[in-house]
Amino acid sequence: MYSIRQFVRASTLEEAYQTLIAGRNNTVLGGCMWLRLGRRAIGTAIDLSALGLDQITEKEDTIEIGAMVSLRQLETSALLQQYCGTLFRDAVSGIVGTQFRNTATVGGSVYGRFGFSDVLTALLALPAQVKLYHRGIVSIEEFAALPYEKDIIECIILPKRKIPAAYQHLRYQATDFPVLTCAVGLLDDTYRISVGARPGRATLSYSGAAPDADAITQGLKFSSNMRASADYRRKVCPVLIRRALEEVQSCR
Repeated sequence: MYSIRQFVRASTLEEAYQTLIAGRNNTVLGGCMWLRLGRRAIGTAIDLSALGLDQITEKEDTIEIGAMVSLRQLETSALLQQYCGTLFRDAVSGIVGTQFRNTATVGGSVYGRFGFSDVLTALLALPAQVKLYHRGIVSIEEFAALPYEKDIIECIILPKRKIPAAYQHLRYQATDFPVLTCAVGLLDDTYRISVGARPGRATLSYSGAAPDADAITQGLKFSSNMRASADYRRKVCPVLIRRALEEVQSCR
């Protein structure tokens, strides 16, 4: 568990950011679902719940997913299903359980860049952008590769276009952490393929036309942990990629 010395419910993003950078141990609170699993002494905990970041908003050319949107909102959003099919539903429905997904947030899941993150894998298959309060707007692949720094995610920005997309994962049992994840998106004849839980953080593994699952797999680095060996993941990877490609191609 974690301990908190002070608690601030920020009234503006500027207040939240200035509080965040004022102390080494100051931390933004998301859903706290992963934070609570560790042991940490937090100087000032910063609550963003009063900033209106808990909405999925349709704009003229984009869709904005606020940082405080829950994974359950991501899973059930009719707007996201209209433009991305079942990508997000399939990506998050295996994460622990409904009660957990009602609390865990998109911002926390993305900012953490966890090696097991289904959410990050799904987003990398889309031409998504991350809006950060201090750094500004960066592509999701650029954000995924950044080192950790003190900043606040405001929202995830998606183009308001129909994008055939699919998500595949291997879990030994429902609600468990994934052994391997894969997502594929197709926009203007360009495939975006991401692979995560290798067990490193997800990356945009391929962007282009006519993807070859075996060639993509050969270019990836896999490691072993308690869930699976590197060799096992390497053998599973092209299977998941092909399944996702078939699903995307059937939706064209």
